[in-house]
Amino acid sequence: MADTKQAKDAFTIDTEMVKHVAYLVRLGLSEDEAREFSGQFSAIIDYFHLLNEVDTADVPPASEQPATRNVTREDVVAPSLARADFLKNVPHLEGSFVRVPKVFDEE
Repeated sequence: MADTKQAKDAFTIDTEMVKHVAYLVRLGLSEDEAREFSGQFSAIIDYFHLLNEVDTADVPPASEQPATRNVTREDVVAPSLARADFLKNVPHLEGSFVRVPKVFDEE
């Protein structure tokens, strides 16, 4: 229990660390916001330190999955819909191509 207290005291998130991380992700923070986040992040870390006090000796690891196997099928070539039939169902044609909305807009 003393190790938990010592580990908790050894790691705090101060405003300088918050500012540094904000700089790395190009996020502008005011001094008040950095101070507020520092307290919030430190509180979150304190909650994680509480987990060290829980007895998990009889709890199986969550990473152990039951034995499963991948269910696959053979890749069989089969006839598909004819191009002309497919194009009959397309809402917007441009020549013999399907017209779709832009995904990337030029700025």
